[in-house]
Amino acid sequence: MSRSVENLVRHELIGLDTEVLDSSDPGTEGIEGKVVDETRQTLVIDSGGEEKTVPKEDTRFRFRLEEAEIDVEGDILVARPEERILKKFPRKWEYTD
Repeated sequence: MSRSVENLVRHELIGLDTEVLDSSDPGTEGIEGKVVDETRQTLVIDSGGEEKTVPKEDTRFRFRLEEAEIDVEGDILVARPEERILKKFPRKWEYTD
């Protein structure tokens, strides 16, 4: 199954381009790059050759797919990737063409 707007939060995030839109940690706002690793609580983003660890909780991310950009509240991503596929999610992300 390929990544799409409808299944993004249940899918693998590694390899996606992302941007930190808002965060409770002002030092992480504006970080852009490719997701290179994911833990239960964090995303590791390669930003200009430097890996930056960003907490998922209290952070709003923008993920870029070929067909759209999707804004996702990081709180709904807090889980191990393999556990996230089993969760039921409220619709808390937006996308644009």
